[in-house]
Amino acid sequence: MIVNCATYRGGRRVSAPADLSDALDQARSCGDPSAFLWLGLYEPEPDELDLVASEFGLHPLAVEDAMSAHQRPKLEHYKGSTFLVFKTLLEHDPHHPLRLGEISVFLGDNFIVTVRHGDANPLSGVRKRIENEPELLEHGPSAVLYAVADQIVDSYTRYAGLMQDSIDQLETEVFSPVRGDYGGPIYALKRNAIVFARAVIPLVMPAKALVEGFEERVAKETYPYFRDVADHVLRSTEAAREWNELLDHMLDADRSRVSVQQNNDMRRISAWAAILAVPTAIAGIYGMNFDDMPELHYHYSYYIVLGVMAVSCVFIYILLKRAKWL
Repeated sequence: MIVNCATYRGGRRVSAPADLSDALDQARSCGDPSAFLWLGLYEPEPDELDLVASEFGLHPLAVEDAMSAHQRPKLEHYKGSTFLVFKTLLEHDPHHPLRLGEISVFLGDNFIVTVRHGDANPLSGVRKRIENEPELLEHGPSAVLYAVADQIVDSYTRYAGLMQDSIDQLETEVFSPVRGDYGGPIYALKRNAIVFARAVIPLVMPAKALVEGFEERVAKETYPYFRDVADHVLRSTEAAREWNELLDHMLDADRSRVSVQQNNDMRRISAWAAILAVPTAIAGIYGMNFDDMPELHYHYSYYIVLGVMAVSCVFIYILLKRAKWL
């Protein structure tokens, strides 16, 4: 459905015809290079998007990608428009599974169309922000593209900070002497790191393309703004790659720690079994019901046997203690 449709000229919002086609014609024919139309759509139906495509002359392949909402971040050039795809973050708590939404952008000479899927990154705040910066908005549709990209990339930066804090905390717990099961939390963070990387890493090349002068529909005056976006994308990408390596090391360390703990447990069990072996053997021998056994009828035999058992247990315990098995 159409969330908002507005015409801008000279960095200001101006009145426009209610009909979409008339509003677009007005932006194109007014003779002002800063005039453009911004159409915002939220999870449109196929017939709605087809109508918009016919009015703006959008390429059918790009329209199909915008409708499916399962694309990787990219930038593609078509006759009459440039098509970009951004991934949005639907969950900002690293301890919960990260889900992705999508925003597709059609950038033209006198228009920009945004198609949003998912609840993340509503663009109403972007529209309000950009309308309060007329000196930026007068640069045309590329200014809106910057504002949209900036909000999305800022959400990456915030998530990266929270993710790093969670990894640092978990790393401290993994290498602490406190025993615990950390395999599950490590795997959960690793999964989120992989999903985050799918959103950020493919965006590196489109971000660079927007500042290297290859995109004619991006105003040169907005290059510094897009350089800032590209810098944030690169930093988020580096963080995602570092997380993947660090979590792999943490998972290996946790497995090694569990293996060492199991070995220590087995040594303790074996040590106590060794301590009990001698008295068990003595008790087993003297528990046999034979008449002709040494000292069987001696008055102090019971106490002597108990003493031998106690002394042997203490002796074996001291040996194992010195060997650090106990």
